[in-house]
Amino acid sequence: MLDELKQLRTDALVEIKNLSDLPSLETWRVKYLGRKGMLSQISDGIESVSAKDKPQVGQLLNEVKQELTKVWKVALAQNSTDNNQAALDFNLPGIVKNERGHLHPLSQMQKQLEELFVSLGFMVLDGPELESEYYNFTALNIPSWHPARDIQDTFFVKGGTPDNALVLRTHTSNMQVRALEKYGAPLQAVVPGRVFRYEATDASHEHTFWQMEGLVVDKGITVANLIAVMQRLLQGIFKKEVEVRLRPGYFPFVEPGFELDMSCLICKGDGCSVCKQSGWVEMMPCGLVHPKVLEYGGLDPTVYSGFAFGLGLSRLAMMKYGIDDVRLFLSGDLKFLEKF
Repeated sequence: MLDELKQLRTDALVEIKNLSDLPSLETWRVKYLGRKGMLSQISDGIESVSAKDKPQVGQLLNEVKQELTKVWKVALAQNSTDNNQAALDFNLPGIVKNERGHLHPLSQMQKQLEELFVSLGFMVLDGPELESEYYNFTALNIPSWHPARDIQDTFFVKGGTPDNALVLRTHTSNMQVRALEKYGAPLQAVVPGRVFRYEATDASHEHTFWQMEGLVVDKGITVANLIAVMQRLLQGIFKKEVEVRLRPGYFPFVEPGFELDMSCLICKGDGCSVCKQSGWVEMMPCGLVHPKVLEYGGLDPTVYSGFAFGLGLSRLAMMKYGIDDVRLFLSGDLKFLEKF
Protein backbone atom coordinates (compact mmCIF):
# COMPACT_ATOMS: atom_id res chain seq x y z
CA MET A 1 0.00 0.00 0.00
CA LEU A 2 2.97 2.28 0.55
CA ASP A 3 4.00 1.85 -3.05
CA GLU A 4 0.41 2.50 -4.16
CA LEU A 5 0.32 5.80 -2.23
CA LYS A 6 3.65 6.92 -3.63
CA GLN A 7 2.51 6.16 -7.20
CA LEU A 8 -0.78 8.00 -6.63
CA ARG A 9 1.09 11.08 -5.41
CA THR A 10 3.39 11.03 -8.45
CA ASP A 11 0.51 10.61 -10.91
CA ALA A 12 -1.59 13.35 -9.27
CA LEU A 13 1.25 15.89 -9.24
CA VAL A 14 2.10 15.21 -12.90
CA GLU A 15 -1.55 15.43 -13.91
CA ILE A 16 -2.29 18.73 -12.17
CA LYS A 17 0.61 20.47 -13.89
CA ASN A 18 -1.20 20.11 -17.22
CA LEU A 19 -4.53 21.56 -15.97
CA SER A 20 -5.31 25.19 -16.81
CA ASP A 21 -9.04 25.72 -16.25
CA LEU A 22 -11.41 25.52 -13.31
CA PRO A 23 -13.62 22.65 -14.54
CA SER A 24 -10.62 20.32 -15.05
CA LEU A 25 -9.25 21.25 -11.61
CA GLU A 26 -12.60 20.35 -10.07
CA THR A 27 -12.52 17.00 -11.89
CA TRP A 28 -9.00 16.38 -10.53
CA ARG A 29 -10.13 17.22 -6.99
CA VAL A 30 -13.04 14.81 -7.15
CA LYS A 31 -10.79 12.07 -8.58
CA TYR A 32 -8.11 12.26 -5.90
CA LEU A 33 -9.58 14.15 -2.91
CA GLY A 34 -13.31 13.56 -3.20
CA ARG A 35 -15.34 11.48 -0.76
CA LYS A 36 -15.23 8.60 -3.23
CA GLY A 37 -11.82 9.53 -4.64
CA MET A 38 -8.69 7.44 -4.77
CA LEU A 39 -7.32 8.60 -1.40
CA SER A 40 -10.61 7.77 0.29
CA GLN A 41 -10.55 4.30 -1.22
CA ILE A 42 -7.03 3.70 0.12
CA SER A 43 -8.08 5.05 3.51
CA ASP A 44 -11.02 2.61 3.59
CA GLY A 45 -8.63 -0.29 2.96
CA ILE A 46 -6.15 0.59 5.71
CA GLU A 47 -7.85 -1.88 8.04
CA SER A 48 -6.35 -4.74 6.00
CA VAL A 49 -2.78 -3.51 6.57
CA SER A 50 -0.74 -5.34 9.16
CA ALA A 51 -0.36 -3.78 12.58
CA LYS A 52 3.34 -3.37 11.95
CA ASP A 53 2.90 -1.33 8.73
CA LYS A 54 -0.31 0.55 9.65
CA PRO A 55 1.39 3.56 11.39
CA GLN A 56 3.70 4.11 8.45
CA VAL A 57 0.86 3.83 5.93
CA GLY A 58 -1.38 6.17 7.96
CA GLN A 59 1.36 8.80 8.21
CA LEU A 60 2.06 8.68 4.47
CA LEU A 61 -1.66 8.83 3.70
CA ASN A 62 -2.00 12.08 5.68
CA GLU A 63 1.10 13.57 4.10
CA VAL A 64 -0.11 12.81 0.56
CA LYS A 65 -3.58 14.18 1.32
CA GLN A 66 -2.15 17.43 2.75
CA GLU A 67 0.26 17.83 -0.14
CA LEU A 68 -2.34 17.26 -2.83
CA THR A 69 -4.81 19.59 -1.08
CA LYS A 70 -2.20 22.36 -0.93
CA VAL A 71 -1.22 21.88 -4.59
CA TRP A 72 -4.87 21.96 -5.62
CA LYS A 73 -5.56 25.23 -3.72
CA VAL A 74 -2.52 26.91 -5.27
CA ALA A 75 -3.55 25.83 -8.77
CA LEU A 76 -7.15 26.92 -8.12
CA ALA A 77 -6.09 30.38 -6.92
CA GLN A 78 -3.77 30.82 -9.88
CA ASN A 79 -6.39 29.86 -12.42
CA SER A 80 -9.09 31.95 -10.70
CA THR A 81 -6.87 35.05 -10.93
CA ASP A 82 -6.07 34.34 -14.55
CA ASN A 83 -9.77 34.13 -15.35
CA ASN A 84 -10.71 37.23 -13.29
CA GLN A 85 -12.75 35.02 -11.00
CA ALA A 86 -10.88 35.56 -7.76
CA ALA A 87 -12.95 35.46 -4.62
CA LEU A 88 -14.26 38.86 -3.50
CA ASP A 89 -12.61 40.52 -0.56
CA PHE A 90 -15.36 42.62 0.98
CA ASN A 91 -12.83 44.49 3.11
CA LEU A 92 -11.37 46.17 0.03
CA PRO A 93 -12.75 49.58 -1.02
CA GLY A 94 -15.31 49.51 -3.84
CA ILE A 95 -14.35 50.48 -7.36
CA VAL A 96 -17.80 51.94 -8.20
CA LYS A 97 -18.69 55.38 -6.89
CA ASN A 98 -21.80 55.35 -4.73
CA GLU A 99 -24.10 58.04 -6.09
CA ARG A 100 -26.56 59.69 -3.71
CA GLY A 101 -29.83 61.13 -4.91
CA HIS A 102 -31.43 64.35 -3.72
CA LEU A 103 -34.70 66.21 -3.87
CA HIS A 104 -35.79 67.90 -7.08
CA PRO A 105 -35.20 71.70 -6.95
CA LEU A 106 -38.97 72.29 -6.90
CA SER A 107 -39.34 69.87 -3.98
CA GLN A 108 -36.55 71.72 -2.18
CA MET A 109 -38.35 75.02 -2.76
CA GLN A 110 -41.65 73.56 -1.54
CA LYS A 111 -39.99 72.25 1.62
CA GLN A 112 -38.41 75.65 2.36
CA LEU A 113 -41.76 77.40 1.92
CA GLU A 114 -43.60 74.89 4.09
CA GLU A 115 -41.06 75.35 6.89
CA LEU A 116 -41.35 79.13 6.57
CA PHE A 117 -45.15 79.18 6.74
CA VAL A 118 -45.29 76.63 9.56
CA SER A 119 -43.03 79.00 11.54
CA LEU A 120 -45.66 81.70 10.94
CA GLY A 121 -48.45 79.51 12.28
CA PHE A 122 -49.89 78.23 8.97
CA MET A 123 -51.24 74.75 8.35
CA VAL A 124 -49.94 72.85 5.31
CA LEU A 125 -52.81 71.19 3.45
CA ASP A 126 -53.01 68.84 0.49
CA GLY A 127 -55.77 68.60 -2.08
CA PRO A 128 -56.93 66.56 -5.09
CA GLU A 129 -55.35 67.13 -8.49
CA LEU A 130 -58.48 65.76 -10.15
CA GLU A 131 -61.12 68.24 -9.08
CA SER A 132 -64.78 68.98 -9.68
CA GLU A 133 -65.87 72.09 -11.54
CA TYR A 134 -67.61 73.22 -8.37
CA TYR A 135 -64.48 73.58 -6.23
CA ASN A 136 -62.18 74.55 -9.10
CA PHE A 137 -64.48 77.23 -10.56
CA THR A 138 -68.00 77.72 -9.21
CA ALA A 139 -67.17 77.98 -5.49
CA LEU A 140 -64.46 80.50 -6.40
CA ASN A 141 -67.05 82.85 -7.93
CA ILE A 142 -66.36 81.61 -11.49
CA PRO A 143 -69.71 80.27 -12.78
CA SER A 144 -69.94 78.46 -16.11
CA TRP A 145 -70.90 81.60 -18.03
CA HIS A 146 -68.07 83.73 -16.57
CA PRO A 147 -65.41 84.99 -19.06
CA ALA A 148 -62.65 83.95 -16.62
CA ARG A 149 -63.46 80.32 -17.49
CA ASP A 150 -62.05 80.94 -20.98
CA ILE A 151 -58.62 81.66 -19.47
CA GLN A 152 -58.44 78.52 -17.36
CA ASP A 153 -60.73 75.87 -18.91
CA THR A 154 -58.24 73.10 -19.42
CA PHE A 155 -57.87 69.31 -19.29
CA PHE A 156 -61.24 67.71 -18.58
CA VAL A 157 -61.58 64.06 -17.60
CA LYS A 158 -64.43 61.64 -18.25
CA GLY A 159 -66.67 61.26 -15.23
CA GLY A 160 -68.57 63.55 -12.95
CA THR A 161 -71.98 64.84 -13.96
CA PRO A 162 -73.19 67.13 -16.76
CA ASP A 163 -73.50 69.96 -14.23
CA ASN A 164 -70.27 69.20 -12.38
CA ALA A 165 -67.56 67.78 -14.64
CA LEU A 166 -64.12 66.58 -13.54
CA VAL A 167 -61.07 68.67 -14.45
CA LEU A 168 -57.36 68.61 -13.70
CA ARG A 169 -57.13 71.51 -11.30
CA THR A 170 -55.93 74.78 -12.80
CA HIS A 171 -54.80 76.21 -9.45
CA THR A 172 -54.41 75.15 -5.85
CA SER A 173 -57.16 77.67 -5.06
CA ASN A 174 -59.47 74.67 -5.36
CA MET A 175 -58.73 74.09 -1.66
CA GLN A 176 -60.02 77.47 -0.44
CA VAL A 177 -63.65 76.45 0.05
CA ARG A 178 -62.71 72.88 1.01
CA ALA A 179 -60.52 74.26 3.83
CA LEU A 180 -63.21 76.70 5.02
CA GLU A 181 -65.81 73.92 5.05
CA LYS A 182 -63.56 71.67 7.13
CA TYR A 183 -61.81 74.10 9.50
CA GLY A 184 -63.95 77.25 9.51
CA ALA A 185 -62.41 80.48 10.80
CA PRO A 186 -59.96 81.70 11.96
CA LEU A 187 -57.82 79.92 9.37
CA GLN A 188 -54.21 80.18 8.20
CA ALA A 189 -53.22 77.61 5.60
CA VAL A 190 -51.03 77.02 2.57
CA VAL A 191 -51.64 74.40 -0.11
CA PRO A 192 -48.66 73.36 -2.28
CA GLY A 193 -49.16 71.17 -5.32
CA ARG A 194 -49.13 70.52 -9.04
CA VAL A 195 -51.54 72.27 -11.39
CA PHE A 196 -52.35 71.96 -15.09
CA ARG A 197 -53.22 74.51 -17.77
CA TYR A 198 -53.57 74.60 -21.52
CA GLU A 199 -50.61 76.93 -22.01
CA ALA A 200 -48.43 77.93 -24.92
CA THR A 201 -45.07 77.01 -23.41
CA ASP A 202 -42.14 79.41 -23.40
CA ALA A 203 -39.27 80.40 -21.08
CA SER A 204 -41.69 81.36 -18.28
CA HIS A 205 -44.81 79.25 -19.00
CA GLU A 206 -45.48 75.51 -18.74
CA HIS A 207 -48.60 73.35 -19.08
CA THR A 208 -47.71 71.58 -15.79
CA PHE A 209 -46.23 73.53 -12.91
CA TRP A 210 -46.28 73.89 -9.11
CA GLN A 211 -48.16 76.46 -7.06
CA MET A 212 -48.68 77.25 -3.41
CA GLU A 213 -52.02 78.69 -2.40
CA GLY A 214 -52.17 80.80 0.74
CA LEU A 215 -55.36 81.61 2.66
CA VAL A 216 -55.88 83.65 5.81
CA VAL A 217 -59.41 84.26 7.14
CA ASP A 218 -60.27 86.00 10.40
CA LYS A 219 -61.96 89.09 11.70
CA GLY A 220 -60.44 92.40 10.63
CA ILE A 221 -58.03 91.16 7.92
CA THR A 222 -56.86 93.94 5.56
CA VAL A 223 -54.51 94.54 2.63
CA ALA A 224 -51.84 95.59 5.15
CA ASN A 225 -51.79 92.01 6.50
CA LEU A 226 -51.42 90.69 2.96
CA ILE A 227 -48.43 92.94 2.15
CA ALA A 228 -46.70 92.10 5.45
CA VAL A 229 -46.93 88.35 4.81
CA MET A 230 -45.72 88.72 1.21
CA GLN A 231 -42.67 90.70 2.30
CA ARG A 232 -41.87 88.17 5.01
CA LEU A 233 -42.22 85.38 2.49
CA LEU A 234 -39.79 86.85 -0.06
CA GLN A 235 -37.25 87.87 2.56
CA GLY A 236 -37.34 84.35 4.01
CA ILE A 237 -36.67 82.73 0.63
CA PHE A 238 -34.10 85.11 -0.85
CA LYS A 239 -32.43 86.07 2.44
CA LYS A 240 -32.36 89.71 1.39
CA GLU A 241 -34.59 92.65 0.62
CA VAL A 242 -36.42 92.14 -2.67
CA GLU A 243 -37.97 95.01 -4.63
CA VAL A 244 -41.68 94.35 -5.19
CA ARG A 245 -44.63 96.21 -6.62
CA LEU A 246 -48.36 95.77 -6.19
CA ARG A 247 -50.57 96.60 -9.14
CA PRO A 248 -54.32 96.12 -9.70
CA GLY A 249 -55.37 92.77 -11.08
CA TYR A 250 -58.68 91.03 -11.67
CA PHE A 251 -59.40 87.62 -10.21
CA PRO A 252 -63.02 86.59 -9.57
CA PHE A 253 -62.30 85.08 -6.15
CA VAL A 254 -60.68 88.21 -4.62
CA GLU A 255 -61.89 91.79 -4.32
CA PRO A 256 -59.86 93.96 -4.52
CA GLY A 257 -57.31 91.92 -6.51
CA PHE A 258 -53.63 92.57 -7.12
CA GLU A 259 -50.65 91.28 -9.04
CA LEU A 260 -47.50 91.15 -6.94
CA ASP A 261 -44.38 91.49 -9.07
CA MET A 262 -40.75 91.32 -8.04
CA SER A 263 -37.71 92.76 -9.73
CA CYS A 264 -36.23 90.13 -12.06
CA LEU A 265 -33.17 88.57 -10.42
CA ILE A 266 -32.06 86.99 -13.69
CA CYS A 267 -31.32 90.28 -15.48
CA LYS A 268 -31.27 92.56 -12.38
CA GLY A 269 -34.16 94.52 -13.85
CA ASP A 270 -32.53 95.21 -17.24
CA GLY A 271 -34.93 93.01 -19.22
CA CYS A 272 -34.67 89.40 -20.46
CA SER A 273 -36.79 86.56 -21.89
CA VAL A 274 -37.97 85.53 -18.42
CA CYS A 275 -39.41 88.94 -17.55
CA LYS A 276 -40.35 89.63 -21.18
CA GLN A 277 -37.95 92.59 -21.26
CA SER A 278 -39.93 94.42 -18.55
CA GLY A 279 -37.51 93.97 -15.65
CA TRP A 280 -40.37 92.60 -13.51
CA VAL A 281 -41.60 89.04 -12.97
CA GLU A 282 -45.20 88.32 -12.05
CA MET A 283 -44.90 86.22 -8.90
CA MET A 284 -48.35 85.87 -7.43
CA PRO A 285 -51.93 87.01 -7.85
CA CYS A 286 -53.42 88.00 -4.53
CA GLY A 287 -56.14 90.04 -2.88
CA LEU A 288 -58.86 90.04 -0.25
CA VAL A 289 -61.13 87.00 -0.35
CA HIS A 290 -64.34 87.75 -2.26
CA PRO A 291 -67.49 87.74 -0.07
CA LYS A 292 -69.06 85.12 -2.37
CA VAL A 293 -66.19 82.72 -1.64
CA LEU A 294 -66.65 83.22 2.09
CA GLU A 295 -70.34 82.45 1.67
CA TYR A 296 -69.56 79.27 -0.28
CA GLY A 297 -67.29 78.33 2.62
CA GLY A 298 -70.14 78.80 5.10
CA LEU A 299 -68.95 82.11 6.64
CA ASP A 300 -70.66 85.45 7.05
CA PRO A 301 -68.71 88.03 4.97
CA THR A 302 -69.99 90.84 7.19
CA VAL A 303 -68.13 89.25 10.12
CA TYR A 304 -65.07 87.66 8.49
CA SER A 305 -62.57 88.82 5.91
CA GLY A 306 -59.35 87.38 4.59
CA PHE A 307 -56.66 87.41 1.95
CA ALA A 308 -55.46 84.80 -0.52
CA PHE A 309 -52.47 84.45 -2.82
CA GLY A 310 -51.24 82.00 -5.41
CA LEU A 311 -47.47 81.61 -5.48
CA GLY A 312 -45.74 80.01 -8.45
CA LEU A 313 -43.09 77.66 -7.02
CA SER A 314 -41.51 77.20 -10.45
CA ARG A 315 -41.00 80.92 -10.96
CA LEU A 316 -39.78 81.41 -7.43
CA ALA A 317 -37.18 78.66 -7.94
CA MET A 318 -36.13 80.36 -11.20
CA MET A 319 -35.49 83.61 -9.36
CA LYS A 320 -33.69 81.95 -6.45
CA TYR A 321 -31.35 79.77 -8.54
CA GLY A 322 -30.97 81.99 -11.61
CA ILE A 323 -32.71 79.61 -14.04
CA ASP A 324 -33.70 81.23 -17.32
CA ASP A 325 -36.16 78.62 -18.66
CA VAL A 326 -39.00 77.04 -16.65
CA ARG A 327 -39.11 74.04 -19.03
CA LEU A 328 -35.82 72.76 -17.59
CA PHE A 329 -37.57 71.59 -14.42
CA LEU A 330 -39.52 68.86 -16.24
CA SER A 331 -36.92 68.12 -18.91
CA GLY A 332 -35.46 65.10 -17.10
CA ASP A 333 -31.96 66.42 -17.85
CA LEU A 334 -29.70 64.94 -15.16
CA LYS A 335 -26.92 67.44 -15.92
CA PHE A 336 -29.36 70.18 -14.92
CA LEU A 337 -30.84 68.41 -11.88
CA GLU A 338 -27.44 67.37 -10.48
CA LYS A 339 -26.58 71.03 -9.96
CA PHE A 340 -28.98 71.14 -7.03
